[in-house]
Amino acid sequence: MSLAANTPFQADILIHARWLLPMHGDVQVLENHSLAISGSQITGMGPTTQMRQFCTAAEEYELATHAVMPGLVNAHGHGPMTLLRGYADDLPLQPWLEQKIWPTEARWMNEDFVIAGARLAIAEMLLSGTTCFSDMYFFPDQIAREVTNAGIRAQLASPILDFPTVWAGNAGEYIAKATRLLDDYRNDERIKIAFGPHAPYTVSDEPLKKIAMLAEELDIGIHMHIHENALEIADAMHSTGMRPLNRLKQLDFLGPRLQGIHCTQLNADEIQLLATQGVHVVHCPASNMKLASGFCPVSELLNAGVNVALGTDSAASNNNLDMFQEMRLAALLEKGYRSDASLLPAWTILQMATINGARALGMEELIGSLQTGKLADVIAVDLNRVNTLPVYDPVSTLVYSAHSEQVSHSWIHGSLVMENRQLLRMHLADIMEEAGRWARKIREQ
Repeated sequence: MSLAANTPFQADILIHARWLLPMHGDVQVLENHSLAISGSQITGMGPTTQMRQFCTAAEEYELATHAVMPGLVNAHGHGPMTLLRGYADDLPLQPWLEQKIWPTEARWMNEDFVIAGARLAIAEMLLSGTTCFSDMYFFPDQIAREVTNAGIRAQLASPILDFPTVWAGNAGEYIAKATRLLDDYRNDERIKIAFGPHAPYTVSDEPLKKIAMLAEELDIGIHMHIHENALEIADAMHSTGMRPLNRLKQLDFLGPRLQGIHCTQLNADEIQLLATQGVHVVHCPASNMKLASGFCPVSELLNAGVNVALGTDSAASNNNLDMFQEMRLAALLEKGYRSDASLLPAWTILQMATINGARALGMEELIGSLQTGKLADVIAVDLNRVNTLPVYDPVSTLVYSAHSEQVSHSWIHGSLVMENRQLLRMHLADIMEEAGRWARKIREQ
């Protein structure tokens, strides 16, 4: 829709905002602007005075103290592990995984565990402004059903390992299940399937070669933990004589389909390699610090031209799925660690949490910014609160001051899924009660 033509038009939804953040173009903030939605798409935006004159809608929302922006993209997590929130705190990565998390999963993980954990995670994400998330966990077919029921958007990275779990017996079976899941959801408008090889140290060469070949043939992404901590590098050097990224390069595994998670252990050559190969990096600052994994060189990656997105990791290692906390933490961590207050300004952080995340997941043409023709994944954040007043710059306010509880409304695919902090497609009391039942089981094991 072009307002310049002064042509009246009809929309399904019209949102009048104090501030509109399109997350594209040169203008960061549009004051007193409105957004029109028809069906699943954004069909217009412009100054509120003009939109009121030329656009009529079945539903109108007066959000006079709100910032309206693209929904947040949580580019890495393990949703069902929300049931293990606080279960194994204050441990480094390997003992955390090998002594606590993996044995507990082996004891309790089944479809019911995954369903309950996924519901809890999705509810938490919706309430904190996330409209799209990437997930790597077992029984992704069950997670897909919960995604559909809740009305959220997701990339589901079907896990792949060399060793058996309750989900599959070997790498070949994991890959076969991933391709079947892709067949089931290839035409789904909200669910995107990816391969999820866990890490270089849990997947051997031949499966990695097959994954790279199939990802190209099937046109899907690859989601993988890479260079997560120093021990991973040391073990790789001992067993293969190569750093993991060098091994992946030899296997022709690097490329624009690859989403590298964590990446805390990178030298200058590896940063340039990621840039040259077009690999995306997902920064998980809270999890990296809590597990003492290291620091992702975000500024160097961005300066080299690498697309860097933002993720929470699991609630078992964060311990929440709150992207507002992750944004603030990412900004402050970089400034403090690098002793440079100018690094990762608020606008860059918002990009990492929106359009950069969409780009990493291969959804840049669909979501991540507010543009006519894109899918309407939109959130409204009420800045008329004690902790966010006065508002001199809504971008800085969102990153440094806002709390996730200030997200009042969420639209996904053009449909309202949260209104005035109430989830419209999920029964929160039932979800919380089921989480409590699982906690009692696990506590008493």
